[in-house]
Amino acid sequence: MKTIFNKRSIFFFAAIVASALCRAQSFKFDFGPGKVQKGYINVLPETAYTAENGYGFEFSSNLIGTSYKGKDALRDDYITCNKPFYFSVKLPEGNYNVKVILGDKKGTSATTIKAECRRLMVEKIETGKGKFANPEFTVHLRDSIIRPGHDKVRLKSREIAYLHWDDKLTLEFNNSAPKVCAIKISPTAVPSVFLAGNSTVVDQAEEPWAAWGQMIPVFFQPKKIAIANYAESGETLKAFKGERRLEKLWSMAKPGDYLFIEFTHNDQKPGDNFLDPFTTYKQKLKEWIAESRKRRIIPVLVTSMHRRTFDSTGHITNSLKEYPEAMRQTAKEENVALIDLNAMSKILYEAWGPEKSIKAFVHFAANTYPNHPKDVNDNTHFSTYGAYQLAKCVVNGIQQNVPALAKYLKEQLPSFDPAYPDPFEEWKLPASSFIKTAKPDGN
Repeated sequence: MKTIFNKRSIFFFAAIVASALCRAQSFKFDFGPGKVQKGYINVLPETAYTAENGYGFEFSSNLIGTSYKGKDALRDDYITCNKPFYFSVKLPEGNYNVKVILGDKKGTSATTIKAECRRLMVEKIETGKGKFANPEFTVHLRDSIIRPGHDKVRLKSREIAYLHWDDKLTLEFNNSAPKVCAIKISPTAVPSVFLAGNSTVVDQAEEPWAAWGQMIPVFFQPKKIAIANYAESGETLKAFKGERRLEKLWSMAKPGDYLFIEFTHNDQKPGDNFLDPFTTYKQKLKEWIAESRKRRIIPVLVTSMHRRTFDSTGHITNSLKEYPEAMRQTAKEENVALIDLNAMSKILYEAWGPEKSIKAFVHFAANTYPNHPKDVNDNTHFSTYGAYQLAKCVVNGIQQNVPALAKYLKEQLPSFDPAYPDPFEEWKLPASSFIKTAKPDGN
């Protein structure tokens, strides 16, 4: 059946979006013990999150409030801490613009902001004495309910506690001197980029693991696009659909959104979710592409990055076999944009070499973390450094092959060549509070 998509249907969908935005709320918070700006909600160091209030600090202690005399209620006070601190606001699912005031009237500040499960939104922002910064970013929220109706995503037991499946926005303030003066949160109808994939894409909930999907939001302009990362560790094309993750994604997506698809690591393994590269794997990809187009969502295929498998000559061996090639063929046959992360990762890993590449993956010695007596040598999953470098590769692919989306990237991004990765010695991203010593699902 041919799908009809005309001005009337566009108007109808716009009305639905407008209605949803009306139900969503805007919030303005004034942080610190000083005077409260009119129209803002006062937040003190002891303001703990409760479902009744719908806002407050979680997982945080030793918060400090500082105030000065003056006439600028928003900037005359702030809240800080000597370790990461977390502020949550109960909100309906959707996209939100967030604007933060950072700084200190009589001192300096240095702040990194992450959202939900360590999703990097703002890299280190420093302010000089008496100066302030006003970073903005756009974040996607979702819960596990598939609307309309009451079906739910079949979450794994560990996901129940993850911050990206609950009914609130959680912001993490981090770095050497994070000083938060105010936050403003507003609903927005900007386009979304949905990410469907496995542990190499997911918003990894705990240190020291990370994935490119949780790093890539920082490369986009605020108020232009939202990154909606629906990936999960251990997933395959079949499991992602069977667990209703795809159904949830469809329920949230709207015409003009993007769907990035990156699966392989687990699809190639024997078992119920196995897909043959040139038959069933391609077939599933084409089914997703067809459904995307039916819904006027723009599909983009992303070949999976290599595992860290070097041969004796320092070259990467192909542990993913024919799957990346099968995806390349599918992209060509279906006339779909392709980001060849597989090819770029080979260049990247070989540029590092067998020794330096260890820093891009999760390797640590026994007893590095409490209650972990064994060495970990994970050659599939990434450190924050490795995840960030792979996100740069994806950005490179967007710039080359998805020009309509590339216009939403931040202006004047430095060019990136995977043959010349950023030195590990220059990488500085403060760790979040949540630590896990067990490897994520998938390999």
